[in-house]
Amino acid sequence: MNAPIDVLGRAAAVLRALSTHEPDGATTSELARATGLARPTAHRLLSGLLGEGLVDRDPAGRWQLGPELYLLGTAAAARYDVTALAQPSVRRLADATGESAFFSVRRGDETVCLLREDGSFPIRSHVLHEGIRFPLGVASAGLAILAYLPDADVERYLSHAERTAAYGREHAPDALRGRIAETRRDGYAVNPGLIVEGSWGMGAAVFDARSEPVGALSLTGVEHRFAAHRRPQLGRLLLAEAHRLSAAVR
Repeated sequence: MNAPIDVLGRAAAVLRALSTHEPDGATTSELARATGLARPTAHRLLSGLLGEGLVDRDPAGRWQLGPELYLLGTAAAARYDVTALAQPSVRRLADATGESAFFSVRRGDETVCLLREDGSFPIRSHVLHEGIRFPLGVASAGLAILAYLPDADVERYLSHAERTAAYGREHAPDALRGRIAETRRDGYAVNPGLIVEGSWGMGAAVFDARSEPVGALSLTGVEHRFAAHRRPQLGRLLLAEAHRLSAAVR
């Protein structure tokens, strides 16, 4: 029974990796590197997914998500899609701050960005885009969510997940514990350019009816737009919209 499960897990990993390359698509080699699979294995999985309509391939040979995924997603949207609820909050944040605003959801030990709305300030941060995934604790949305998980879940995650190789020593367990404490103190998370130098972010968690963090609203922009005197104002705006969205989700 292990082999079919392993194939399904690998195929799911390929689809998740491919989702971060939309809409331009990715090559077989890029997806193999992203998933840690051998290139022939990745190509074999992609060919099988192509036959089922779960992926597509353009004339240049780049893989893209397929039409069958759209149909499956449409069928599931009634139970899982919260983007319609989140869109007004994301737009209000972009309008009020001039920064790029986002809504991300938790999927296991990751966050997935679902919505982006750019504000009026002409210089953009391109760290986040729809479909991109980050581990919990990485980027402001993931830190905001991680900070409001139960302590036992936080410690389980910190003891098992490796983030420093990809994101630097500022994402080691002790460093994250410090930023979790700051997030709980302030109510919102701050990412001081830890993913891309000079690109800052702030996030606030969104909670479901069980008071569990299921997503986060966030803002990103260049460093001087997140100066110390402005962060409390941005934090208040984020918390107000996160509270409003949490009430709508419930």
